[in-house]
This record gives sequence, structure tokens and C-alpha cells, in this order.
Amino acid sequence: MLTQLTIENIAVIERADVSFSSGMTVLTGETGAGKSILIDSIHAGLGGRVSRDLVRTGAKSACVTAVFQNVPETLCADLEEWGVPVQEDQLILQREIRAEGKTLCRVNNRPVTVSVLAAVGARMLTIHGQHESYELLDKEQHRVYVDAQGQLDGLVAEYRQVYAQLRAAQKNMDALLTNEEEKTRRADLLTYEIEELEKGAITPGEQEKLQQQRTLFRNGEKTATQFLRCREALQGGDEPGVVDLLQQAADAAEEAAQYMPQAQKWAEQLRGAYYDVQSLADEEARFAGFLDFDPEERERVEARLDELYRLGLKYGRTEEEMLRYLENAKKELHAIEHADEELAKWQQVFETQKAKAIELARELSHRRRDAARELTRRVAEELAFLAMPDVCFQVEQVRCPLNENGCDRIQFLISTNPGEDPKPLSKIASGGELSRIMLALKTVLARHDPVDTMIFDEVDAGISGQAARKVGQKLRQLSRDVQVLCVTHTAQIAAMADSQLLIQKEVKDGKTYTHVQPLNREGRIDQIARMISGGELTPLMRQNAAEMLEKDNDTP
Repeated sequence: MLTQLTIENIAVIERADVSFSSGMTVLTGETGAGKSILIDSIHAGLGGRVSRDLVRTGAKSACVTAVFQNVPETLCADLEEWGVPVQEDQLILQREIRAEGKTLCRVNNRPVTVSVLAAVGARMLTIHGQHESYELLDKEQHRVYVDAQGQLDGLVAEYRQVYAQLRAAQKNMDALLTNEEEKTRRADLLTYEIEELEKGAITPGEQEKLQQQRTLFRNGEKTATQFLRCREALQGGDEPGVVDLLQQAADAAEEAAQYMPQAQKWAEQLRGAYYDVQSLADEEARFAGFLDFDPEERERVEARLDELYRLGLKYGRTEEEMLRYLENAKKELHAIEHADEELAKWQQVFETQKAKAIELARELSHRRRDAARELTRRVAEELAFLAMPDVCFQVEQVRCPLNENGCDRIQFLISTNPGEDPKPLSKIASGGELSRIMLALKTVLARHDPVDTMIFDEVDAGISGQAARKVGQKLRQLSRDVQVLCVTHTAQIAAMADSQLLIQKEVKDGKTYTHVQPLNREGRIDQIARMISGGELTPLMRQNAAEMLEKDNDTP
């Protein structure tokens, strides 16, 4: 249930803090006061599409914060999976819209993507605007309503999984049945590539080692010069080297130790240094031997690097990529060479999944027929209550080839006058009739909808009088199960509400502001009286409004 809404810098709303209660709440006010902006703000705050134009002129950003209570347990589990902290019996959705077009979304103060915000918002609240009534003209939506009535989501999901496997098998079969000449050309190419790669005898890390060797070959003279300097420093030439000097120093220290025991430690350290440097000198002599390059070896290294470079241009930059290409090529060639076996395998899969799909589609069709029958009955009851007793509502179910939704084509038909054959909604229904049909459907399906808050934006469009009163009664009845928020211009509907919010617009210092004000009983009487009269208040108008308010709030 939506309990608190905070709007900042949305269109003409500088700031609005609105509290909501359970039951039915109506939003009233003059045309253009900002009622639709309030609904648009909720839509934006719950992850809907927004435009930067929504940000109030002169503001750097806008923000919508919605607070909900009674969070479904299933949603709590999903929030934990998304890394969103779960607060006890409270959910905070927030969206900041910046003037340059960027948006920041948060759930329980944790940053999330717009898609996550929308997924969470859809689980807490639904908005039924005039455009949604026109969704009734979309025949695909009719199937959705029938499936909702029959609670067929699980069966539909099972069928779609099988159908997806059926389509995948068909795709693989089609691929295997491609032109034989093309398969032959492809097999020849793969054979050549496999032979070339295998002949290349590629080993991971080989290029790096060869490049190091080439670097040494190309810098051999410089390296030899440095080794010569190192050797002279260690072994000496015309003058004693480091090895000779360390030996002399160690001998001197040992002799001194005969007379000065403390010198023995120096002698041992010097002798150890001598042995270490002597070992380095021996190792240096071995390294110097490597500089005696074989020209043929150098040519072999260059040729091998050229070969690997050429292979890399065709099959991958690294040895790992080339080996992976080789593996995939072998698999593809094996598939082509054993296409008949593969085709037989996929034909078997296809036939198996087709049989399953047909069985599930038949079950879906049967259960949809039962659901359609029940939906027809209950919608007819609701329409009769909504002052449409002569409307004949039917669900047409026609068999069609298998598709992702089963084997049924479903559409709603109505007849608005006795004696007329039912026809598609698009050819018969007016805007007011569509609104009431949508309300009837939502009332019927409410018990299957886990959402606790429903918003109806001008569901009374195109109706008045007794029809409007019936719509108000139906909304009031619906509000006993879910929280209902309704934007209305009709006094009959406003009088049915448990609470009422007045949306007002004022111009101050050349700028337009919209305010949201909760009304007490006296305020409601005045507002309902204005909705009745459309002009100045009179005692009689106020008396009529008070009587309407008292009477309608006593209506069960």
C-alpha cells in the first residue's frame, strides 16, 4: 500500500508531500490544476519512461519518493537477490531526474537500474489510465486477461519452454539441410585450415620465448661487450679483479686473526664473499658461451616467428586463440561429416517437443475455454452493475497454428444493443464504454492480482449521471480489497471516497505552483458542491453535496 509520496520540482509542482490511507482516495480539482502531473510523477517514480521536460523550469533536477507498506514476501526474496536491503514492512522507491536527461534510481536507499526500479514498482502499484482502456483494442491483451482469469501463468510458462525447444530443434534441422554444395565448400575450407594449424604445431608461450631469443640475437654484440667488461671486473686482466682482491682480503684477515681474534669474523665474511663472487664469475663464463650464435639457429627463429605471425593473422592473435579456432573448426567439420546423424537426432528432438507442445497447447486451450466462460459471466454481471445491462460481452476463441502462446486466437466481442451480433471492441465501443469494460475486467481480475494499490486516471471519462454513480460504487467495492486512488471530475464518484485530495494551481511572482491539500468533511462538501454546480456555492448546493456525501458513504 502506498502511504507517502514526495514530489520535488516536477512540472508545476515545486514540492508536495502527500499521505495516503487505505480504502478509496479521490484526487479532484479544476482541469489543468495538475492531477495528471501527480499521476505522471508516480509513474516516473516507479520506473516509467520520463522526459527531461518533466523537470520544473529553472530546477537542476526533480525527485519522486514513494513509500509503501505491506511488502510481499516474494518481492522481499527478489530484493535480497538484487542486493537491496530489506526493511521491515517498508519499501522506499526513489528516482531523481536531472535536467540534462540522466536519472538516478534507488530502492531502500540502494542504487539500482531503471529496470529493477520498474520491476519493483510493478509489484506494488498499477496505473489504469485512459490509454490503458484503449489497450482493450489490442487482441493480444485479451489473451492475457483470459489467462489471468484462469491463473494459467504456470502452464503458459511450461508451454513456452517446450515451444522454444521445438523452435530450436527446427532451426538446427534447417541449418543441417542447407545447400549440399555450400556444405562441401565449407568442409574443404575447414579441412585446409585444420591441416594448416596442425602442421603449425602451435604451443602456448612459444612466440614469447622466440621473441626473447630474437632480441638476444639482434643485440648480441652489445651483450658480448658487457659480458667482457663484467669478466674483466671479476677475473681481472692486466690488473687484479674482484675475485683476486677478495681472496687477498680474506687471507689478510685470517692472518690478522692470529693476533686479533675479533678479525676472524671479518675473515669468514670476506671468504664467503669470495666464494659467492667466484660462483658468479663461473656462471658469467657459461652465459658468455651462449653468445656464440649459430646463424642457422637465428634463421630458424626468424622463420618460425614469421610462420606464427602469418597464422595469427588468419586464426587469432595468440596461441590460445589459434588453438581455440582449431578446436572449433574440428567440431564444425565433425558436424558436417556427421550431418545425417545430427539431423536424425534433431528430428527426434523435434518430434518429441512437438508432441509435448501439442499436448500442452490442447490443455491450455481447454482451460482457456473454461476461463473465458467464467470471465464472460462475471464481466457481464459487472457491466450490468455499471449501467450497461444491454451490453453482450463475449470471448471469441479460435483455433490457430502453434505459436509461442499456444494454439488459440482470442478476442473480446461486444454488442451494445439487443438484437445486434457481437463485434470486435474496436468497431463498437466508445471511450466511456471502454472505461467501464476495463473497470469491470479489473474488478473481476483483482483477486488474482497481487498488487495492493490501483490508480484509476479519469475512469469516468465519457460518462455521467447514474453510470458515474455505478462506477463510484464499483471503485468503492474494489477498495475493500485493495487501495484505490482515483482521479475524477465527477461528484458522484468523489462522494463515494473514504478520503479526498484537492489539487489546486496558483500563480505567484510570475510562476505557476500546484498544491495538494487533504480535505476534511467541510472541505469535501464545498468541493463536491463546486463539482455539481460548476459555479458559485449556494446553501442548496452545499446541502445537496452534504446529503450525497452522507448517503454514498453509507453505501456498502
